[in-house]
Amino acid sequence: MTPKDVLAMAKENDIKVVDIRYMDFIGTWQHFSVPVSELTEASFEDGFGFDGSSMRAWQNIDNSDMIVIPEAGTAKIDPFFKVPTMVVLGNIHDPITSEGYSRDPRGIAKRTEAYIKSTGIGDTIFVGPEPEFFIFSNIRYASDPHASFFEIDSPEAHWNTGDGSEPNLGYKIKPKHGYFPLPPADNYQDMRTEMMLTLQDLGIDMECQHHEVASAGQSEIDLRFDSLLNMGDKLAWFKYVLRNVAAKYGHCVTFMPKPLYGDNGTGMHTHMSFWKDGEPTFAGNKYAGMSDNALWAIGGIMKHCKALCAITNPTTNSYKRLVPGFEAPIKLAYSSRNRSAAIRLPMYSGSPKAKRLEFRTPDPSANGYMAFSAIAMAMLDGIQNKIDPGDPMDKNIYDLPVEELAAIPSAPGCLEEALDALKTDHDFLLKGDVFTKDVIEHWIEYKMENEVKPVISRPHPHEFYLYFDI
Repeated sequence: MTPKDVLAMAKENDIKVVDIRYMDFIGTWQHFSVPVSELTEASFEDGFGFDGSSMRAWQNIDNSDMIVIPEAGTAKIDPFFKVPTMVVLGNIHDPITSEGYSRDPRGIAKRTEAYIKSTGIGDTIFVGPEPEFFIFSNIRYASDPHASFFEIDSPEAHWNTGDGSEPNLGYKIKPKHGYFPLPPADNYQDMRTEMMLTLQDLGIDMECQHHEVASAGQSEIDLRFDSLLNMGDKLAWFKYVLRNVAAKYGHCVTFMPKPLYGDNGTGMHTHMSFWKDGEPTFAGNKYAGMSDNALWAIGGIMKHCKALCAITNPTTNSYKRLVPGFEAPIKLAYSSRNRSAAIRLPMYSGSPKAKRLEFRTPDPSANGYMAFSAIAMAMLDGIQNKIDPGDPMDKNIYDLPVEELAAIPSAPGCLEEALDALKTDHDFLLKGDVFTKDVIEHWIEYKMENEVKPVISRPHPHEFYLYFDI
């Protein structure tokens, strides 16, 4: 759409308010609203001013003015606001130089797509994420100097078989038994369907929805693949829609990778492939019907995986998922069909158009724009340098003898380890000025000071269980 089309859309739908949205550095959608009279064709060039120093990890207070410039093609009608409201996504710019802001995640995604085209390796990168999440009926938590706890609940959780509700019908899901049960064990079919159809109504193509492996409402709704920037936009809408539909039902959604001890965590398996001139470049006559470019792309991910995890698995909680025993893809290997490897080559279809890699390590706490961009840059580096991924792993990694298992490299064991890896391995991200030194350094600094250190310096409730009477 052009700016003129957006204004016509607003008039046709009797829009009263325009909501300007953008992604902050850490990965949360932010917004402010203006009367529709404030949106003119000039707004799509001049933008709207705001205070960048009030945003996490952005500007200093002595250099705070920034502008967000709406992008006409992103306009959609909000499905939740009472007053008819049109949402337009924006890009962050410097008000003096008009240059794109280096720490704008959406800007990083735009630069990634431009760099891919400049290499000649492809003109499009398709991304298809599978974000998992939990639906809870109640959540309580606190982190104070003298007390800390969390408490979650779900009507289908296995721990409620003995609660005092009358009647207790006993349809609960055991740990690791949540894959595809029918109602009444699955409490959330209607809610997930409303989430999926609301996204469809917004023009976001969906593939399926279902319960996931864990008890207590773990679910998955899959988005149909799209180009990298578009998928970054869609993932932002996805999280927004899921949270608001759940709230209508008196529930909440979390994308925390490991909110529940002793059951499967929440991942975001991410399917990716390069295309050129409308044709897939990952189909060939190599292993699993893949091309040299596809295998080299795998080599790039495997080489840079530890550094990638600082962006694709960006929370301290991420690494409570990346542990053996819960289908977590922590071993840096690749295989067709084998879901215990970090990279899987799906074999559902023999069509060349279906050839892609599935990176299974990321989780949905990631900032989609930055995570998809970082993975794409690692894939490009693998192709540019013809990085050999080695032999595939076509057997269950967790059934291997201890000596053989130890020889396979692993994903980082904690966020600090991942940030240390990013500190020493980030040149591949700087190509084409996609990421900048400032972005990398500020990301590491923010995560260390605001997340890693506060978590490791606080007593943990389980430490009292272990050590109080020592």
